[in-house]
Amino acid sequence: MNQISISARIGNETFEHPFVNAAGVFDETKQEMNQILNSEAGGVTTKSATLKPRTGNSKPRYANTELGSINSMGLPNQGLTYYLDYIEHNQIDKPIDLSISGTSIGDDIAALKAIQKSNFNGLCELNLSCPNVVGKPQIGYDFAAIAAAMKAVFSFYTKPLGVKLPPYFDLQQYDAVSKILNQYPLTYINTINSVGNGLVVDADTESAVIKPKGGFGGIGGTYVKPIALANVRAFRQRLNPDIKIIGTGGVSTGKDAFELILCGADIVEVGTALQKEGPEIFARLDSELTNLMIHKGYHQLSDFRGKLRDNQD
Repeated sequence: MNQISISARIGNETFEHPFVNAAGVFDETKQEMNQILNSEAGGVTTKSATLKPRTGNSKPRYANTELGSINSMGLPNQGLTYYLDYIEHNQIDKPIDLSISGTSIGDDIAALKAIQKSNFNGLCELNLSCPNVVGKPQIGYDFAAIAAAMKAVFSFYTKPLGVKLPPYFDLQQYDAVSKILNQYPLTYINTINSVGNGLVVDADTESAVIKPKGGFGGIGGTYVKPIALANVRAFRQRLNPDIKIIGTGGVSTGKDAFELILCGADIVEVGTALQKEGPEIFARLDSELTNLMIHKGYHQLSDFRGKLRDNQD
């Protein structure tokens, strides 16, 4: 039997394993990020960093559900300087993706200018899609704002950059966003963020299960996998081939990951399932994906990446 490879490359980074944590899970502190790096994950994504530390929304702000989770975290994080310091003063032998998410385009620009001046040359992810900052709309649903942000960012930023996108639901949305992004030297997109402003009710207490925003929050987990698959597929069909895709949403098994890669993802991120199971999940996902590839006769991810067939029946 030939050697099975599950490695993938995004920008200047090689992921020996195609699974990483989704921003916001096991990544707020140095200790948590070290847990990810010491697992079978291919790398680590930092908590989405703002210019200054944030405590986030009031608690309870996260709840597990039977088929996933709901959260309204509100970007709790240690601040950009904390994550840059962690990167620059630790020997890290796996890729690290520095996620940033300002509460305004101005803050995003300021953060990216700081990163541009730093010694960090790895992947950076601009979050255009956080649905849980009270009073702040998602940039990702305002196409004019996306265009303005990309123009401003690429007027000075020269390092590898990706954008995290919200879920889209209409073909015209995929067309419009792809038309904007294809104009710029993006390294990758990350799709999808949680499905914003869902509501989970506790029938026993007759109340919402989380506190912020009257109980409205981002939905993740098994619920959202069909939406994630659709977004990965639609963007792979529309984006320039050199723009890679990180597929996120509903991954709890190797088969889930296989399906996202089949739709066009280069690597996948794990959120809700990681929160529930812990970093040990990465070894299981590696094994399940590898075994599925062996069963199907595939030797590397490129053998099936983006090769989803239409149903001809």
